Amino acid sequence: MPRTTTPRPLLGIGFMLAAMAILPFIDVFAKFLGQQGMPILIVVWARALFGGLMTLPFALKAEGSRAFRPANPMHHLGRAVLLFGATFLFFNALKHLPIADALAIFFVNPLVIVVLSALALRENVGPRRWAAVAVGFIGTLIIIRPGMVEINPGTLFALGAGVALGAYFVMTRAIAGAADAMVLTFQTSATGAALMTLALPFLWHSPSPVQWVMLASLGVIATLGHFLITKAYEQAEASLLAPLAFTEIIMSVVVGWYYFGDLPDRWTVLGVTVLVASAVYISVRERRAKA
Repeated sequence: MPRTTTPRPLLGIGFMLAAMAILPFIDVFAKFLGQQGMPILIVVWARALFGGLMTLPFALKAEGSRAFRPANPMHHLGRAVLLFGATFLFFNALKHLPIADALAIFFVNPLVIVVLSALALRENVGPRRWAAVAVGFIGTLIIIRPGMVEINPGTLFALGAGVALGAYFVMTRAIAGAADAMVLTFQTSATGAALMTLALPFLWHSPSPVQWVMLASLGVIATLGHFLITKAYEQAEASLLAPLAFTEIIMSVVVGWYYFGDLPDRWTVLGVTVLVASAVYISVRERRAKA
């Protein structure tokens, strides 16, 4: 039986902000590794492998050996393909775009969640939320500027990553409560690592000791970040926390400038502003609807 806790919104906000502050360092390590010629699939494999190893003790404590036997294997396979497919696409985007620009396009995923929630989960989405989705899509177009600038391959990778992650979150919402959150995280990571291990013999590139440290650090930061997000959602409502995800862009601008000398242009800033306004409006509408 899941334990109940007294909600503490300020603590939840703190967990969420901490997660958004460390998650961009995943992109820093991925970009460094990509620049050094490391195959992206190996980077994603390491993300899944070290994530699975970190969550294994918690999964065993929660469900014992049953953690290795998911109730719906095909569902977990689908979630793993979407999650690590999104990761693969986003890491490829980082080879072509600054971190902040790639993340700005990637944040189309909240809009995808609204659309798929209505189509796949039959959730009631009113005209105002549809209008907010449309405005958010305009924000995405401002960032990409199709027809005004040449489409960068990284733009398509980041957009595909956002769509895939949105679909992953909708699948996750569909099975919410079916198992302990840490168990679900372990099962998804383990499934993804197993799938990608099959492809490693065809593209293996022996990492140097420093690259192994970066690969392990990437997996540790990703797992810690998602653990903090899980803790945040235990303390505060999703509609309160959702807009805070956009603070990740602020940290991405900082680390992108510090490590790579990249800064977003004014059109990207304008597009992100429109996207954030759309997401905040959707969040406020959800809070009012629940009230």
